[in-house]
Amino acid sequence: MATSSGVATWVKVCDAGELVVGIGVSALVRGKQVALFKTGERELHAVGNRDPYSGTQTMARGLVVQRDGQTLLATPTGRELFDFATGQCVDDPMTRIATYPVRVVNGFVEVRITVRG
Repeated sequence: MATSSGVATWVKVCDAGELVVGIGVSALVRGKQVALFKTGERELHAVGNRDPYSGTQTMARGLVVQRDGQTLLATPTGRELFDFATGQCVDDPMTRIATYPVRVVNGFVEVRITVRG
């Protein structure tokens, strides 16, 4: 799929069996820092690894939390919560983290990344 800023492509990242529920892992995907999370037996999320508050590439060290039926990501400091689906900070709607489509194909996790053409 082409966009005005580039081409979206699916990139194989890792074996799906390597992910553990509740534990994030970081990956460099076509030059972008991505944090992968398995939040349930069949639930995967991919978000930007950059913590917008500290500026560090540490979101993969964050905690998966449940709040009011939502699965959220707490920053490594635990002070801010982000919605995995939208990337929006729960307490600061003006702040977001990147979110990426993620899927499993033939046992491998793939993340869709837009690369500049």
